[in-house]
Amino acid sequence: MAGTKAGGKLAAEKNLARDPDFYAKIGAKGGKNGHTGGFAANPNLARIAGAKGGRISRRHKKIVEA
Repeated sequence: MAGTKAGGKLAAEKNLARDPDFYAKIGAKGGKNGHTGGFAANPNLARIAGAKGGRISRRHKKIVEA
């Protein structure tokens, strides 16, 4: 039954029987593991980056003289 929907349900039942907080603990480990930061950690950085992108997208195309 490995790899089937029924097998997954049995595995989930077994995990919860052993430890009722099994999935909560796994989720907590994953949440603590994140070290990316990014724009969520620094909204001011997101504002600056968005402003740069906006300026670049509004520039005129350069005319190349042949």
